[in-house]
Amino acid sequence: MAGLSYIEIRGTPFDAGRALGEFGAAALHDYARRSAVWARAMRLRGSVLAASMAHQVRTRFPRVWEELQGMAVGIGLPFDDLFLWNCRGDLWAMAPDGCTTVQQAGEVRRITHNEDGDPAFAGHCAIAACAVAGAVPFAAFVYPGSIAGHTFAVTDGGLAMTVNSLRCRAVQPGVPRMVLARALLEVAGLDEALALVRGTERAGSFHLTLAHRNEHALLSVEFSAQACAVETVCASSRRALHTNHALHLPLRALPQTITPSSRYRQQRGTALLAGDSGLDALQVLADTGDARFPILRTASLNSGAESTLATADIRIHTGCIEWQVYEHPARPPCFHMRGARAAHRGLGLA
Repeated sequence: MAGLSYIEIRGTPFDAGRALGEFGAAALHDYARRSAVWARAMRLRGSVLAASMAHQVRTRFPRVWEELQGMAVGIGLPFDDLFLWNCRGDLWAMAPDGCTTVQQAGEVRRITHNEDGDPAFAGHCAIAACAVAGAVPFAAFVYPGSIAGHTFAVTDGGLAMTVNSLRCRAVQPGVPRMVLARALLEVAGLDEALALVRGTERAGSFHLTLAHRNEHALLSVEFSAQACAVETVCASSRRALHTNHALHLPLRALPQTITPSSRYRQQRGTALLAGDSGLDALQVLADTGDARFPILRTASLNSGAESTLATADIRIHTGCIEWQVYEHPARPPCFHMRGARAAHRGLGLA
C-alpha cells in the first residue's frame, strides 16, 4: 500500500474546496483520461437528473455547493464534470467504493474501518485536517477530486463517522449521498445527524456508523432514496460488522446489488467476531482467510474493483476521541489523532 499524505486545509468553503482540488488535481486528471468509471459518470452531462441534483445542493446545502465550486477551480475542471464525479455512487450502483466496518459498543465505543476504494488512487489520498470558516474543524480521509465526509472522519464537535457504500438500485433526483455525508460533519450531535438524514430528500444510499463523545449510543444507520433505518449497537452484543449491502429493515427488503465480496466479507467478519478466538477488530480487518474475497483487499489479493487504502481505529471516550490511521491494519499506525488534529505522525514521532 502506498503512503498517505497529511494536509491542512483552511479558509472559506470555496477556499477549502480549491485547496482540496489543488491537492488532488494531478491524480484526478490522470485518472479521468483513462477511467471507465469517470466516463460512465460523465454520460449524465446535461441530464435532467444531474440538473435536479445540482439544484438540490445549491438550495439545500449552499456551503457544500461553494466547496464544490472551489474544488472545480482548484482541479481545473468544468464544474458540471466535477459535480457529476461527486455524484458517481448515486448515478451508478457499482462505482468502486467498498469498505468494512467493525462496531464495538461499551463504555469506550470503538469504530474500526477499512477504507476500500479505487486502487488507481493508492498513494494519492490524504488525511485532511480541515478548518472551514463557519463550522467546527474536522479531519477526514480524502480522495482526489472528492469532497470530504464519505469515508471516515472525526470532528472537533465530538462526532465520529465512518461510511460504507450501499448498492441500492433505485435512485431519485435528490441530494447526492456524498453531499449529505459532508453536511453531517457540521452537525452538533446524533439527534441532529439523524434529523438531517431523515429530513433530506436523498438520491443514493450509504451506511453510516455514528458516535459522539458526549453521548453513549453507537448507531448503525442505513439510508437510500426510499428509506432510512437506524439501529443501536448494543453493549450486550458488544461487536457488529457491516460491509456493502443493507442489513436493516426496511432497506434489506428493497432492490439492491450484493456483490460476492460484500457477502463473503460480511459472513467471514461476523464469524470471526463471534468466535472464541478473541480477535481484535484490527485483526479482523487484516484477515485474508478467504483467498477470493478477503476482508483486507490489497493489490495482490483484490476482489472486485476496490482495494484497502487505509484503516482507521477510532475510540470514543466520554469527552474526547482518540484514533489512529494505518496504511495496513497489521502494521504500526502512520497517524495518531486526537479530535481533528494529529497528535503524532508516524510511530513515536511527535
